[in-house]
Amino acid sequence: MASRDDYSARHLSVLEGLEAVRKRPGMYVGSTDSRGLMHCLWEIIDNSVDEALAGYASAITVTLHADDSVEVSDDGRGIPVDIEPRTGLSGLEVVFTKLHAGGKFGGGSYNAVGGLHGVGASVVNALSARLDATVTRGGKVHALSFRRGEPGTFDGSKPTDHFEAAQAGSPLQVSGRAKRGMTGTTVRYWADRQIFTPDAAFNDEELFARARQTAFLVPGLKIVVKDLRGAERAEQVFQYDGGISEFVEHLTPDAPVTDTWRIQGHGTFAETVPVDGQMQEVQRDCEVDIALQWGTGYDITVRSFVNIIATPKGGTHLSGFEQAMLRVFRKAVEANARKLKAGSDKLEKDDVLAGLTAVITVRIAEPQFEGQTKEILGTPAARQIVSKVVAGELEKKLASAKKADKQQTSVLLEKIVSEMKSRISARQLKETQRRKNALENSSMPAKLVECRAKEVESSELFIVEGDSALGTAKLARSSDYQALLPIRGKILNVQKASVSDMLSNQECAALIQVIGAGTGRSFDVSAVRYGKVVLMTDADVDGAHIRTLLLTLFFRYMRPMIEEGRVFAAVPPLHRVEIVQPGSRPNDVRYTYSESELIALLAELETSGLRYKEPIQRYKGLGEMDADQLAETTMDPQRRSLRRIRVEDADAAEKAFDLLMGSVVAPRKDFIIEGSRALDKDRIDA
Repeated sequence: MASRDDYSARHLSVLEGLEAVRKRPGMYVGSTDSRGLMHCLWEIIDNSVDEALAGYASAITVTLHADDSVEVSDDGRGIPVDIEPRTGLSGLEVVFTKLHAGGKFGGGSYNAVGGLHGVGASVVNALSARLDATVTRGGKVHALSFRRGEPGTFDGSKPTDHFEAAQAGSPLQVSGRAKRGMTGTTVRYWADRQIFTPDAAFNDEELFARARQTAFLVPGLKIVVKDLRGAERAEQVFQYDGGISEFVEHLTPDAPVTDTWRIQGHGTFAETVPVDGQMQEVQRDCEVDIALQWGTGYDITVRSFVNIIATPKGGTHLSGFEQAMLRVFRKAVEANARKLKAGSDKLEKDDVLAGLTAVITVRIAEPQFEGQTKEILGTPAARQIVSKVVAGELEKKLASAKKADKQQTSVLLEKIVSEMKSRISARQLKETQRRKNALENSSMPAKLVECRAKEVESSELFIVEGDSALGTAKLARSSDYQALLPIRGKILNVQKASVSDMLSNQECAALIQVIGAGTGRSFDVSAVRYGKVVLMTDADVDGAHIRTLLLTLFFRYMRPMIEEGRVFAAVPPLHRVEIVQPGSRPNDVRYTYSESELIALLAELETSGLRYKEPIQRYKGLGEMDADQLAETTMDPQRRSLRRIRVEDADAAEKAFDLLMGSVVAPRKDFIIEGSRALDKDRIDA
């Protein structure tokens, strides 16, 4: 072990140029897996998008090549190729080899941009086995290649070809001529596999999503994404003239309560920044552009951006938005408390935001971000400016005398107050459950037939249609792990009803209470009291309707249970066929679950020369079975069949529930009329 005195200046390492990037890549791109690989691509794309934001580019093409390279091309002004006086290098070489170099540090070339730190292009260059940059300017095509950040020339077109490092002067080459007025930049690079993990790969779905998002944020910008890596080549073109209003419509998961509202404004603030080595106060402008829409559900979808860069962890702009929303709607509800029956309770942020889809964008010159990955906006003044703009525009909207605005405002305020009441009811229910001790079961509905199992995973709750079926199910169940909850008739259609109506409905409230995990956004799937929930209804039209109503309740207010595959539908039989066995052998019993299955069984028996007792028993309901039959066909895990309820496509499921169970009648009527043409009347069990 070296002595204390042996530690001296010669032990210190000084990393020159891009050496620091290769030594600590995680500092610049977050990681060296697929996430870091995609971050490099975003840096190059963002440079092209900044040209579009500045008004100089109208099209960007991103191509994933089969040789593991990626190419980004734009029709912007082209990176400068003249000599930068302080370094004596061409502008192109400066951008790709010098950290914190570029046209975004107050030189007037850009106003509000995404690439701010001046390290994006140079970091990608340092982490690439090869990078080729081509610039079209002034009627010429200029080319420059790099290997791991070092400029030079390759003998061929592959990163493994022989490379000759530049000796002196700028190695910029003129590779051809261009049409007059044509400008642009093309960057193609191969990520260095010495840096990135072997399994790091470009994700085309993520790329498509990011390209779509950017096209929404920059109206009119055309983005073409090509994936040439597989046998089936994929290409998508994104271009939206409606901007973030179209983005909100794309993101909205449910039926709208309001139209898409657009909030725009700006503000100025003073900021002290270093200018030529001295701290000076400069005036900044902050532009605010927000699109929002409330839907019938309770899911919150809010996307925030600064100069088209996503800020998934929010920041001061999001804080200002939420602050203004809460303040304005608290004031509006207080002013209409009597009409809305709001009482003295105060709104909380989640009450206002429930069901909201919003896209929040701000444009600021040189915003302050936390870290190179730019996930959080830190500019303090943005909070106050966004809050002021949002509050002013929302107050105008809520006070509007236009008929459409008044109708939407009225429905929206009712929804927000309903969310508040739902939150308070859910909290009271949870507090009631917490207060009860092990000896007190009075908080559970009296009609619940509980099981003895304490382990959630092994327990099952059967929701049974009617008291007659309950009596049989009590005898058929295994009381160790199977609990029963009867429901009377058809429960409330929660797709059409308000949250408060749902909570005040006796059957819905009992079911939610027995499940024990709350509702809506406060639903905690880890608190569910049973491992499986089985809907056991009659095998007829009414039973199917009751099952649909129950599924609507689960999908609307306890969706995580469906997403985890913990909700099932029992499959009771329709027919019982007793087959007469020859001699003294006992008769055999077979169950069938459809008319076609019964016909096939009878044909099989006729072919085999076997007789069966007539009439064949047709079960109209679960109550017609005795306990042994119900256990054998529907409740015994060894012999029963259960149909697991899944939501493979949440958007499609949402639309289906809204069509079949929602408050808008006309589309449902059209659906029924259209479907009636394909209905076989002989299938109707009259």
